Amino acid sequence: MKPGRNIWLMYAIAFLQGMVFYGPISVLYRQSAGITIFQLTVIESVLLTLCLMLELPWGIVSDRIGYKKSMLFCCVLFFISKIVFWKAAGFGAFLVERIILSIVISGLSGVDTSILYLSCDKDNTQKVFGIYNNLQTSGMFFASVIYSVFIKDNYRLSGFLTVCSHGIAAIIAFWLVEVKENKAGKSKAEFIEFAELLKQMIKNKYFILFLISIALFNETHQTITVFLNQIQYVKCGLSNAAIGYIYIGITLTGLLGVFSEVLTQKLGTTPLVSILYGAAAAACIILGITANARLSAASIMILRISFSLFQPLQMEMQNNQVVSQNRATELSTNAVIINCVGIGTNLIYGKLAELNITYAMFAGAFFCIIGLWLFYLSKVIGRQRVQKE
Repeated sequence: MKPGRNIWLMYAIAFLQGMVFYGPISVLYRQSAGITIFQLTVIESVLLTLCLMLELPWGIVSDRIGYKKSMLFCCVLFFISKIVFWKAAGFGAFLVERIILSIVISGLSGVDTSILYLSCDKDNTQKVFGIYNNLQTSGMFFASVIYSVFIKDNYRLSGFLTVCSHGIAAIIAFWLVEVKENKAGKSKAEFIEFAELLKQMIKNKYFILFLISIALFNETHQTITVFLNQIQYVKCGLSNAAIGYIYIGITLTGLLGVFSEVLTQKLGTTPLVSILYGAAAAACIILGITANARLSAASIMILRISFSLFQPLQMEMQNNQVVSQNRATELSTNAVIINCVGIGTNLIYGKLAELNITYAMFAGAFFCIIGLWLFYLSKVIGRQRVQKE
């Protein structure tokens, strides 16, 4: 009998962990506690580096101890990380928070979806995953409304409320039912397989270019819509409440990713990718040259919509490239390469933003253009390889 209650518990956890009340002003929160933009991006690079190091070991540990224990441990640690963030002041404290979060992110990677997959009928998995993702977005939306209407300039209160929501999520995780039998003795084989997959990937130069292309777009979206957007809004003279309201609208546009498949079928993969990268580059250029609040908000929204439409497509393209029976391991290998690029771009964005936010926005346009060029190049090299074979 399937532990169906896991689905409802995971839905609740997703909604509660999505409730990050300081989301609309996360950068301003850090700046008020003594963090510079460059320090912030250094911390994010440390986060990505640790996630790379921990992802595969965590997968092995989860297979050994079971998914419930892994989920529970990560939820409790997630709660602790939010306490550290709430009380943090200065570079060291925020770095500790990100170190703890790296353990959480790498630990949750694949575990949450595995619990859902093994807890429902296989005919309903896509529906369940869709609801799970939408509930995370709904939690973000709810928290941003509360921030904009009630919290406003009280940064520490937003941190405390985030602690509360994640604490409740950690408590709920205790009621999950185990869905995975413990297995031992596989670690050596899994490490060998990981190394072999990495060797094969390095030989496939066109696929490396494809992953770098994805990484440049992903990191441009992540850095600008999560961090630099707030600096841009302050440059435009917006209040914290106004920033919160804009955050609400942009969060909702993340739901437009459901139209990705329809647009791909109508336009084709390459034309759609060209449009999305081009729109993102144009949005970054506008952000670099304007101090107008409406234009800035519209540009951030275009960047978010472009990414939301690209995300399902790039996930499908990555999955279509899987050649082994161990899909999760191969996709994790892809993530290693993508995150390696992210480490470098984070530092570049941070340094440029400290000099002038305009330079960072223009860098975003440059990365999107280079990303599109690499995407075309990967397609050309890939076709040439097929012809030779």
